[in-house]
Amino acid sequence: MLQTWRWFGPLDPISMDDLLQVGAEGVVSALHHLPPGTVWPVAEIEKRQGEIAKRRNGAASGLRWEVVESLPVSEAIKTRSGDYRAHLEAYRQSMCNLAACGLQIVCYNFMPILDWTRTDLRAPMAHGGTAMRFDLLEFAVFDLFILRRSGAAQDYPADFTEQADRLFKTMDDAQKTALQNNIVAGLPGANDNWTLDDIGALLQTYSTVTAESLRANLIDFLADIIPLADELGLRFCCHPDDPPFSLLGLPRIMSSEADYAHVMNAVDSPANGITFCTGSLGVAKGFDAAGFVERLGSRIHFAHLRNTSRTEPALPDRSSFYEAAHLEGHTDMAGVVAALMREQDKRKAAGRADWRIAMRPDHGQELLQDIGSGGMPGYPLIGRMRGLAELRGLMAAHQSPNN
Repeated sequence: MLQTWRWFGPLDPISMDDLLQVGAEGVVSALHHLPPGTVWPVAEIEKRQGEIAKRRNGAASGLRWEVVESLPVSEAIKTRSGDYRAHLEAYRQSMCNLAACGLQIVCYNFMPILDWTRTDLRAPMAHGGTAMRFDLLEFAVFDLFILRRSGAAQDYPADFTEQADRLFKTMDDAQKTALQNNIVAGLPGANDNWTLDDIGALLQTYSTVTAESLRANLIDFLADIIPLADELGLRFCCHPDDPPFSLLGLPRIMSSEADYAHVMNAVDSPANGITFCTGSLGVAKGFDAAGFVERLGSRIHFAHLRNTSRTEPALPDRSSFYEAAHLEGHTDMAGVVAALMREQDKRKAAGRADWRIAMRPDHGQELLQDIGSGGMPGYPLIGRMRGLAELRGLMAAHQSPNN
């Protein structure tokens, strides 16, 4: 697989020089400073390509911008309301501009309002490092008693609500503020960082949106862009819901293999593909990660290889979890990598030009000098380097002549 690394741009403390020492073969990035619904100009795309192409001393890095993560879909497009037609035209123009600059793989998601959500961005681990964590009870505290969302009590059993109330009453103002900031931070590197009033207003825009209508909006969106993607040679890949269950009463529609199969069949084109995030999908009990690859692998354009461990407190349909080390947690990473390598072999035998699957080590734990370095939560240098080394070992084992 093509070993890539997520880079957040010039403000990212990790440099191209670092990536060369890590052994990354390509870069995953986005124009985080441009808001959803606006055009990504060619000049800005080329500027980012130039930043990736150079080391600190100005010498060529030999690295390329391989994957766009993400070309964000605005809330107007997701709800097909307001200025969504103008946003869609801007999106299509951005697609043209990306293709003109030689980009081919474009990741996106269709999660309402919040992207990946955690309650603690640096939870202490037993080994002395930290990891991102989602605590369902803490999230209920935010939902019920900080945001005070209308109808929130209907989403939790009475005894769970009582536990949340007790926890809320033990929290001081600093703890409440930290919890709020962690949850509403949105996707690291994105430009949306909402207040409680912002979230309340956005929730109102989804008041009539059901899972069925949101899924229909996604399929309509794909019907609008995938023919153009085919024409331009772009491969789109949808990231799963993270976590894979409803938050804030909002529908989630890309949380399972069945969800992906439905959308792949609805817009049946090689350009309509999958970002296979093992950590997101793996939070769901019973998720068969290797089986997902066996059944839908031909549509996987990008792989996020990370692991999560489910923990208490939990409800039957929702669980707490933390970001585990890449070879630990509830996903059989060795089985996943083997399945992805077999998929590559099938593609290569079939003569597919895109036989090599882009992957990146996702959401590492903070280890050693990562701790206190002030880097992006979930994206430390040493923690991800450890993950990439472990994943590289699994790939090498598959390539061994003894296998």
